[in-house]
Amino acid sequence: MLDFDTNSVQRIRRLALGTVQFGIPYGIANQIGQVALGDARAILIRAAEEGIDTIDTAIGYGDSERFLGEIGVSGFNVVTKLPALPVGHLGVAGWVNEQMANSLARLHSCRVYGVLLHKPTDLLGANGQALFNALCALKDRGLVERIGVSVYSPAELENLPANFRYDLVQAPLNLVDRRLFASGWLGRLKDRGVEVHTRSTFLQGLLLLPRNGIPAKFSRWADVWDRWHAWLSDHNEDAVRACLTYSLSLRDVDRVVVGTDSSGQFTQVLLGAALASKAALPDLACGSGDLINPARWPYL
Repeated sequence: MLDFDTNSVQRIRRLALGTVQFGIPYGIANQIGQVALGDARAILIRAAEEGIDTIDTAIGYGDSERFLGEIGVSGFNVVTKLPALPVGHLGVAGWVNEQMANSLARLHSCRVYGVLLHKPTDLLGANGQALFNALCALKDRGLVERIGVSVYSPAELENLPANFRYDLVQAPLNLVDRRLFASGWLGRLKDRGVEVHTRSTFLQGLLLLPRNGIPAKFSRWADVWDRWHAWLSDHNEDAVRACLTYSLSLRDVDRVVVGTDSSGQFTQVLLGAALASKAALPDLACGSGDLINPARWPYL
């Protein structure tokens, strides 16, 4: 266990462990592939020792839920996500219950902390009300404490039905993608009593690559990378720490989801979270959807 002062401990405890790498090879900077079960166990043990109490996973993350179930998630608040509602599916409540039952079975758990929709636009379709009612029923049955949505952009929140009340929202937020804060949605969510988790702290690892390691398809944003790496060099700063400093500086963010490829990398994350960067962070904000939405990267 790391030996830090109270402020450092509090910063670390605002992290949530992202586990997509436990189930599939993930991230543009991932050099290892899928995390092995033994390493995943070591990471979870370390997370518990450091007081991290939240795990982020999803039904669509390959072996992630199964790995977590084999390791054991007692003592953690697990947040999982339902996949997109199958096209033309009529038995919405039955589908939600089946997905939840299978998820709990894989996790070897009788309940989870949160269930999010991986595709919130399902709420806009003909089955939207039935889907929301089914999520509420999970809460009523004590299977889940909080329900909500995982979005790619805060603009998605504008279109969701106003009468659907959520407890938890997950959205991207990093030095390049500041939309959640800049749009005012972070403050609005907190005013409504919604718990906010942010992800993509390292822009899927792109912000951690050396300047000459950034793939050529991102060259149209050369000015962003030049400013970023010049700032890191000028201030002799660590990229992991700087990225975490931004996300953890926003008090309305309840948990910052961070993934890891290995135990060694997880230690880097813990050290980066513990001590904030002292220099003023660079302005890297970019509104280009081709850059800030990793779902578009395969088409660049």
